[in-house]
Amino acid sequence: MLDDPVSTESQREQELAALELIEHPTIKAAYRTVGETWLGRAKASDAMRERFDESFAEVMFSAAVWSSNQDKLRPKITCITRLGHRVDGRQIPGSRWGIDNPDSVYRVIPISGDERYEIRGRVGEHRMTENYFTLWDAHMGTVDVLNGRTMQVDSDGSFTITVDSKPADGRPNHVQTSPEAHEFYIRDVLLDWGRDDPNHLEVQRLGGPPATPARTLDEQAEATAAMMAYFADFTGKLSHGVYKMPANHFNLAWSADKVGAMRNQVYVMGRFDLAPGEAFVVDLNDGGAEYFTVPLSNIWGTTLDICDRTGSLNKAQSVPNDDGTYTYVIAPDDPGVANWIDSDGLREGILTLRMAEFGEAGPREDLGARGRVVQLDRLEAEVPGLRRVSVAERSAELARRRKAYLRRLPEGTI
Repeated sequence: MLDDPVSTESQREQELAALELIEHPTIKAAYRTVGETWLGRAKASDAMRERFDESFAEVMFSAAVWSSNQDKLRPKITCITRLGHRVDGRQIPGSRWGIDNPDSVYRVIPISGDERYEIRGRVGEHRMTENYFTLWDAHMGTVDVLNGRTMQVDSDGSFTITVDSKPADGRPNHVQTSPEAHEFYIRDVLLDWGRDDPNHLEVQRLGGPPATPARTLDEQAEATAAMMAYFADFTGKLSHGVYKMPANHFNLAWSADKVGAMRNQVYVMGRFDLAPGEAFVVDLNDGGAEYFTVPLSNIWGTTLDICDRTGSLNKAQSVPNDDGTYTYVIAPDDPGVANWIDSDGLREGILTLRMAEFGEAGPREDLGARGRVVQLDRLEAEVPGLRRVSVAERSAELARRRKAYLRRLPEGTI
């Protein structure tokens, strides 16, 4: 862990500080009011209500960690959407929120358009298929973006990203800011969990000492309470939008002669709602995407069990059909086939398909995805090509999955 790209000394210090911060009276009050408001608006089923307390704790702790790194004069690198773990013997809650991507290591850095910064780092031995340094405004709008996959890297794997308001003028790996610049949102996407390496990162603001003092504890508590309310409201609206869609209707048809052929990413959201004895089957043609993932989440915006269960599957974790397409079976119990996405006992949930890295030509015309409800006792007849998976094979699959995931969470889960 001394040279871990994610579990850095700074990260552990921030998590311990956030653990202290949430004991502040202002934040304790926010826990109560935000929780009551969110539950009152959500109209959750009994099954989803049972998941609220654990998910709510994660979303709120994510706000505490993230909001603590908003000082643009004293920037740090904060990793969010981590699973619960221990630091110095203390239990750190998870920090997932907003329907995260289980393949991603998300990191944030506060940025001011009036300041100059350098982000220094080192890529791992195995570069990622997808990696973006996106500079956001305060409303998550893109100011500028750097593709980490194609940025210039020295022979030893090191790199430097310059960040300021001037044009690049020949500087490699330059990100140009603006008065609206607010923070970096960095996605290190791990397609092969057991092989791909997140980037090592550090940030430095250039120039003289900070001109203004750091936030007081009370000021930080107020800012954290506001972000807690925002996170709950954002996720609530997102889930409400998905639940306005008809259940079990998941369909994407793509034609390269229409809009978006050069688009770099495709997102499809939907929800499933199954009766006992049913499964939701998703048929997918990736259209040439180097990367895709099929994760499940609850209405509170946290993904399901992604370490010890197959609550998500990406391209590297999936078994293709003979024709190169993919078929997934979403069900609360193991149907004994490959590409089972485990809904962790839930018969309802949110499905968010993400596809990316199509190359300069964009997606092929055959890109498509559709979902259908299938009776489990008819699964073999309805989906005859799926490979059978024994209990022993499933156990070995899950053991490999956990070992691979813990490469980014060396502290282990709680």
